[in-house]
Amino acid sequence: MTIIFYDCATAPSPRRARMILAEKRVEVRRVEIDLRNGEQFSEQFRAVNPACTVPVLVTPEGEALCDNASIARWLEEVYPDPPLMGTGPLEKARVAEWLWRAEFEGLMAIMEVLRNSSRAMAGRALPGPHAVEQIPELAERGRARAHRFLDVLDTRLGDTPWLAGDAFSVADIAAFVFVEFAAWVKIAPSGNHDALAGWLEAVRARPSASA
Repeated sequence: MTIIFYDCATAPSPRRARMILAEKRVEVRRVEIDLRNGEQFSEQFRAVNPACTVPVLVTPEGEALCDNASIARWLEEVYPDPPLMGTGPLEKARVAEWLWRAEFEGLMAIMEVLRNSSRAMAGRALPGPHAVEQIPELAERGRARAHRFLDVLDTRLGDTPWLAGDAFSVADIAAFVFVEFAAWVKIAPSGNHDALAGWLEAVRARPSASA
């Protein structure tokens, strides 16, 4: 099976998909998209994904999956070992809950900060093909949200080794990428986040963290 993966080595969103691919040991034909120089807006890439975003995974059947949710779901179904989205009803529900929280309270918060404060992203406050002006107040709101979510993660990880329980999951991947992405805007765990620090060390020890 030939799987094509459109990637950008420096972007946080495709890193999530790369980590899943690494955990499941799935081989792909990787195509690098140069976001810095606007390759995502080229006619060639628009034919793959009109939304002009990465990651994109093209299945052997030729279906283009254009977001982390669909990519993770497809990989879980086609490559179920190791499971990364839970194995029973309750664990699957926990994974879904913490994945949503990592995305909404964490990753989206950092996106608000970066896209509404970076000069390089003037007029690009949202991903995609349409120009959207920055709102500086959203950057400040994003900073507050991100700091709160670091506290949430530390509290949760004081009770359980991984976000959804005893098994590493896509929720941990999303939260890990959030913490590393937050460093781009100088937001980091404090010295009091002991549980979070231990979890970070455990994730960074996994080979997929270097994917």
